[in-house]
Amino acid sequence: MGKSMLAIILGLGVLLAGVSGSYALQAGGVEVGDLETGSVVGQPFKELSVDASFVAIEIGNTKTWYPPMTVIDFKTRPGSPVLLKVTNNATAEHGFRLSAAVNQSAPTVLDIKLVLKPGETRYIGVPTSDLFYNTGSVLEYSCHLHAGHVGGKLLMLK
Repeated sequence: MGKSMLAIILGLGVLLAGVSGSYALQAGGVEVGDLETGSVVGQPFKELSVDASFVAIEIGNTKTWYPPMTVIDFKTRPGSPVLLKVTNNATAEHGFRLSAAVNQSAPTVLDIKLVLKPGETRYIGVPTSDLFYNTGSVLEYSCHLHAGHVGGKLLMLK
């Protein structure tokens, strides 16, 4: 191997040493917004179908996110970003946390936190690549503001 070829290989090695890997939530990232102005990876929320809806409700003295179990079947679903609708129908402010932290502990793990006022609706857009990276098949949702409130699970069939 000639000196010039060796210099090119060494130079390329030094150049590549400064490149970092791509991690979850960096391929497009989670976006939170309203239906009219929100978008994820360049796709407006209003052009996407809502894949799942979560509603904060009060049943007697129990405050919960409904439904307690949600399933999204990705075997038959197109590869467009996932759109989740989150509504607070309760009389007080509630948090909504959707997390894969039960499955993973990496700093890039999917962990979304929102605070919703009474009557407020927000939308969460997640690229499928970010959703599947480091998440396993089950995500948990709960109120991160009130530990005693009942949450649920999102099951992803891949």
